[in-house]
Amino acid sequence: MIDTTLISILAATVLGGLVSMLAAAWLSFKLLSRMVQPMVSLSTGLLLALSLLHLLPEAFHLGSEQGQAEHTLFAVLLAGLLSFFLLEKLALLRHDHHFEGDGHAHHHGHDKANAGRSGVSILVGDSIHNFSDGLLIAASFLADPHLGWAVTLSVVMHEIPQEVGDFMVLLNAGFTRRRAFLYNGLASLASILGGLLGYWLIGSSEQWMPYTLILAASSFLYIAVADLIPQLQQQLSWRQSFNQVLLISVGIMMILLLGKVGEHAH
Repeated sequence: MIDTTLISILAATVLGGLVSMLAAAWLSFKLLSRMVQPMVSLSTGLLLALSLLHLLPEAFHLGSEQGQAEHTLFAVLLAGLLSFFLLEKLALLRHDHHFEGDGHAHHHGHDKANAGRSGVSILVGDSIHNFSDGLLIAASFLADPHLGWAVTLSVVMHEIPQEVGDFMVLLNAGFTRRRAFLYNGLASLASILGGLLGYWLIGSSEQWMPYTLILAASSFLYIAVADLIPQLQQQLSWRQSFNQVLLISVGIMMILLLGKVGEHAH
């Protein structure tokens, strides 16, 4: 019998990895930079709503059913936030969505070897990031298919701006478009590996589900609060601010709508 959950996880990780990379490549090579900032605003709403309105409530509900202490679950949330901060500090997770004015494109005397190392570090960090995304997608589908698709949507929307930034750094590091596309494509395959591993590990032991969902929530909260919102704060005009609030609200409404669809399905 075909396991529909596994099929969904595979489809979602391909969507979250390869499809978002293809979209980012198209945006990068077409230089459609004006489309990236609106996606950052939309991603902010998606990630905040998903983590606070779906992932955390689901995690605490499952934890309550298993007799897990709320204090322990909050401790896991705190540990998750601190872990992502430390990982980013060590450059193991690269959530840098900037591709303009980030110091790469404007320093023409920048050492080529340093640029090359920057490109390699981007690829390593991106692979780890994609692998963790795959794990989170798998955990979400194992908890609830509708939650899984909501997580996938959020992953895609925040991956595209990040991948655009990665493409720009790789091109500046001396990579040809073909090499940048190939290497980013290979890095995106890590999401599929993460999804498969998550399916086998989490699926075989449901007691880990609340903790996995909390780690997913802490990941999305960290990305939204530490990476995306600071970018939005750099745009100070009333028009830009209005558009940001509007798109953040749209992102929140999308998650609420997906939640309603899930409730009716149950």
